[in-house]
Amino acid sequence: MKRNIQLLIIDPQNDFCDLPADWRPNDPVTGKPIAPALPVAGAHADMLRLADLIQKGSAGISGITVTLDSHHRFDIAHPMFWKTGSGGEVTPFTPITAAQVRCGEYLPRDTTALPRALAYLDALEERGRYTLMVWPVHCEIGSWGHNVHAAVKATYNGWEEARLAMVRKVGKGSNPWTEHYSAMQAEVPDSEDPDTELNTRLIASLDEADLIVIAGEASSHCVKATTEHIVEHLPSGNAAKVVLVTDCMSPVGSFEAQHAAFLEDMARRGVALNTAAQVLATLNDNA
Repeated sequence: MKRNIQLLIIDPQNDFCDLPADWRPNDPVTGKPIAPALPVAGAHADMLRLADLIQKGSAGISGITVTLDSHHRFDIAHPMFWKTGSGGEVTPFTPITAAQVRCGEYLPRDTTALPRALAYLDALEERGRYTLMVWPVHCEIGSWGHNVHAAVKATYNGWEEARLAMVRKVGKGSNPWTEHYSAMQAEVPDSEDPDTELNTRLIASLDEADLIVIAGEASSHCVKATTEHIVEHLPSGNAAKVVLVTDCMSPVGSFEAQHAAFLEDMARRGVALNTAAQVLATLNDNA
């Protein structure tokens, strides 16, 4: 009997991929090559393996969901939101705590944003999952960096045409007042924005599957946070139906320990850790 195998691809976007020069276009305004904003070492190879998996295992895939990191340039986790206490620039990869803001080391450029920013930092730190990180502007809505890796898009387009079906796209991150690593819920949900609350409908839909196969970028952040929320909130409680494709994901540089701890924790909870070759065998058995 054919099983329902759902493929969930987390943020397979250009800005996260260490694309070689011949995969990068020129900016028609400046004439200069466009570079990924937040490239993850190994991500391009991950996406090529994923594309190969989709192409060769297409007949065994029942459905595909793609999450898309989708930011505005103005965002609490982007440099333009912040300044130093002396008015200087805040560089990417700067962590900011509530204590630092209270003592004036870092401040919002818009002074009226201070109360809301502090309330966010307090709530974020109370949850104990992450410290606010200032990232390079990335996955800006409408930009090349927001687009899906070309090989992955081409192969899932082929799946759509063969199946006469649609790949489900799920956006996240467009609320500038909260970080949104997980595709299932923002780090601090905004009571005025339902899109930041736990996406119980999506989780329940995925739970209808016999297997939920997860790949994407980055394993230290968005894949980690999304998978944790899925495993925590599956209505069936059956973490064994979740499969992580370990060679189709990589961590952000210097976050390798978080990647390793994530995989260890998921395995302990019953999640399967498979290579693309192992998943392909499963898909071919389901064709």
